Amino acid sequence: MSSFLNFYAASLKKNPKTTNAIMTGSLFGVGDAIAQICFPSPTAKSTTKNGKTVSGGYDIARTVRAVTYGSLIFSFIGDKWFKTLNGKVKFASKPANHWSNLALRVGVDQLLFAPTCIPFYFGVLTLMEGKSLQHADQKIRAVWWDILKTNWMVWPAFQLVNFSLVPVQHRLLAVNVLAIFWNTFLSFRNSEASNKDHLLPVEYPPVPE
Repeated sequence: MSSFLNFYAASLKKNPKTTNAIMTGSLFGVGDAIAQICFPSPTAKSTTKNGKTVSGGYDIARTVRAVTYGSLIFSFIGDKWFKTLNGKVKFASKPANHWSNLALRVGVDQLLFAPTCIPFYFGVLTLMEGKSLQHADQKIRAVWWDILKTNWMVWPAFQLVNFSLVPVQHRLLAVNVLAIFWNTFLSFRNSEASNKDHLLPVEYPPVPE
């Protein structure tokens, strides 16, 4: 593990954007692979053999889309966001690592970045599937609030530790490690919501239960 971290640190110093892109894309791909293997989607393609319907196998294109989103889109957005939080979001009268600044960063992250990042993810993945903006809008309306509530159960505590203990250049990696499980969840929900039977009418903006 230490040799990998040393290699990662050296690569990050030499080629930060490429290293983040490869790492983020790989972990998004792993999350999608886990989702497909452990939680097969009812929307998976099926074939008919001898008059019987057989559930489809592994969807490689779906994993490619996850890797593409992670490496070419989210790696750059996430890296820029964490650097902005670290450098710009703070109370000028307090030390950078003061608890109030840590709480402020977590609050801004969870109240600004998370609510916008979730619909962005589902919107982009839906368009990458070749579907329309209208379909993307339906999917976002169907899943956004439930996923945001789940996000708030997982990420605030983790980000508090991340922002207080992890160097800024490694925060995206720390997020991506936990995000293996989070991306598994997102990938499953994205595939599930792709089935029109799951796109139920919801109130928007969502009304808390």
